[in-house]
Amino acid sequence: MTDSRVRVTALVPAFNEEESLPDCLASVSWCDEILVVDSFSTDRTVEIARQAGARVVSHEYVNSAAQKNWAIPRASHEWILVVDADERVSPQLRDEILVLLSGGSARCVAWSVPRVNHFLGRAVRHGGWEADRVIRLFRRDRARYQDREVHAEVEADGPIGSLLSPLVHYTFRSFAQYWPKVARYSDWGASQAYREGRRAGAGSIFLRPVARFLKMYLLRRGFLDGTHGLVLALLAAFSVWLKYAKLWEMGLRERGPRRQ
Repeated sequence: MTDSRVRVTALVPAFNEEESLPDCLASVSWCDEILVVDSFSTDRTVEIARQAGARVVSHEYVNSAAQKNWAIPRASHEWILVVDADERVSPQLRDEILVLLSGGSARCVAWSVPRVNHFLGRAVRHGGWEADRVIRLFRRDRARYQDREVHAEVEADGPIGSLLSPLVHYTFRSFAQYWPKVARYSDWGASQAYREGRRAGAGSIFLRPVARFLKMYLLRRGFLDGTHGLVLALLAAFSVWLKYAKLWEMGLRERGPRRQ
């Protein structure tokens, strides 16, 4: 690093992440600031973050986008690198970002990175996950997350570049770890769809999960990932079913109780 390099803050949202957080923080230890945004964890998350030299701020969690948008203005440096607790910045990505920032990085206000997703200890190479790319490096005052409960993307006020090196994502370590995430994301997805005026019936509850499975497992060749690919496609189909079942339930409540 040189004194002329543009400074960067690693922004790490966390809640009860004592298991994942140490490796995550180690992967961003080269950043000029680590800002952990804690949602009032009840485990050792805050202690671990402070031991790693991170600055910790606490904020009540509403959804991922709102949490990150609240935290972005609190970063100390011009550039922000967003890394979730179950993600790791690869050494190659670290080096690529350092070279970029040493050159001033003036031509873009944000940069997307490829993401390698791991499912039960194995990198997923098919099914659509291999094409995952997310905007994670951006200027503090030129980008914000969309106002969405789920799957919010970064909206940048200017050109967006593409980095080549990966962010590593350990999204699914066990069913016990992942089930609460399935429940939250289906809640948020149904709520978002309901606010957008969408409703669910028998057709969408049945056909959309089937379509998701066929797309992932056959069209996107998830079967090439073996049993991992099969289980992942079935899990994705179940998640879609759960979302639309919850959306259907919201519609029932909207119409009120049926008269006998």
